Amino acid sequence: MSTAVRGGQQAPSGREAREAREGAETVERAVGAVDLHGITKRYGSATAVDDLDLFIPAGKFISLLGPSGCGKTTTLRMIAGFEQADAGTIEISGDPVDHLPPHKRPVNTVFQAYALFPHMDVAENVSYGLRQAKVPRAEIGPRVSDALDMVQMADFAHRKPGQLSGGQQQRVALARALVNRPSVLLLDEPMSALDRKLREEMQIELKLLQNRLGITFVFVTHDQEEALTMSDRIAVLNEGRLEQIGTPDEVYDHPSSAFVAGFIGRQNAFTGLVEAASGSEVGVRVPHGLVLARATVPASAKAGDRVVASVRPERVRLCAAGDDPSGGEGAAENGVTGSVAGVSHLGHALQLVVRTDDGAELLVRVDRSAGAPTELGAPVLCRWDADDTHAFVVVGTADGSTSTDGSTSTDSPAGTDAGATPSRRTP
Repeated sequence: MSTAVRGGQQAPSGREAREAREGAETVERAVGAVDLHGITKRYGSATAVDDLDLFIPAGKFISLLGPSGCGKTTTLRMIAGFEQADAGTIEISGDPVDHLPPHKRPVNTVFQAYALFPHMDVAENVSYGLRQAKVPRAEIGPRVSDALDMVQMADFAHRKPGQLSGGQQQRVALARALVNRPSVLLLDEPMSALDRKLREEMQIELKLLQNRLGITFVFVTHDQEEALTMSDRIAVLNEGRLEQIGTPDEVYDHPSSAFVAGFIGRQNAFTGLVEAASGSEVGVRVPHGLVLARATVPASAKAGDRVVASVRPERVRLCAAGDDPSGGEGAAENGVTGSVAGVSHLGHALQLVVRTDDGAELLVRVDRSAGAPTELGAPVLCRWDADDTHAFVVVGTADGSTSTDGSTSTDSPAGTDAGATPSRRTP
């Protein structure tokens, strides 16, 4: 029996193709998997979510990240059943849930406002959902105790919410959501009201709790550091559309668009014209000289195109002017001269603002022990590598403004194509 060959590779046999399909179906039907197909939600003439395809594997911690108004909370509310999609379908554990009311869906939600009943003590708050579901009384007590143990609140079972701190109230809200044993836990910016120190502590606790339980967590946030700290996957939304989905490393180191590059962390951006382009490198002429980019290269870039080249502050090397360790003379390619205009202390690192000779400003982050020149006005040289530099083509829009297209990363994670339309099939 012959085997067809396509594109220089052996085509899968019928058995292999069937096994691949069955494997994909098993993944999509796993308990806690969430699959959104073509979800659209409109409020009058405004489109909050626009034809969204998103697959969330079972047992993962995924963050929906984006600016205010990007559609992340609306998406969460549609999964929960508090909002109905105008188009598309939602499946949980392989079963359609569009026709189910919120209390019939295998999910629970932790809101920004914890919504604890002030007249009930902690144990009564946690048991409320079980009582409503008419769970046998003999079963309620042990389940409430287990839930409070999970969040380290067993010693506070008989206190009222008004006697608890913000962090303790959040733990109670988590226990109340988990006591019903949902397949998916939805969290709508639950830590936004906490101070920074407590928020950072709760981030660690929440991720450890998810690892221990193995439940799918869908977490809404606009805080990039929060998403990078806790998530297995990050879905970046913008204007109701999915910009990129991937691991924290993928979205940080291999952004699929200028929006993602700028929204996740900080970027130094240089706008200029393409001087030369190949499949693996693009040279961009900017006011201070030439910038070479190899980390992300637009597949369609050609000479004369207007592009944005960007590099992260921690990828920039800084030294005193005239003291270039690379042996170069001045700033020829991927370099710029200037002077120190400001210094911020970030604990383990220093962030410097360098005012370039052409009047622009460059952010540089260096380790405190690096011995970088920090005296205001000190002349400095900044350099960075082409392998750390991304380029995105600027395209015109109907209203005359500009935006950037998708791009193809020359060093994208194996098995992915950062230039393709963002895929809902996560690895």
